[in-house]
Amino acid sequence: MARVVVIGIAGEEGLWVADLDAGTVTPLHPPKAGALKTVVDLRASGASVIKDVDVAVTVKSAHAAVSGHLDG
Repeated sequence: MARVVVIGIAGEEGLWVADLDAGTVTPLHPPKAGALKTVVDLRASGASVIKDVDVAVTVKSAHAAVSGHLDG
């Protein structure tokens, strides 16, 4: 099972790579070709692309998440 996730937040430019095993999140350089470039282009037009993720929510802070509070 993959343990790396590419993340983009609605209303913000750019993507991030979260390596769950390493415990890191780093900016992803904009792809110039390939499937991820297609994702970036779709996202720019307002689409959401979701694959093999069953929960994704935004929260105001890590404290809010561990307290069980989700943005609505």
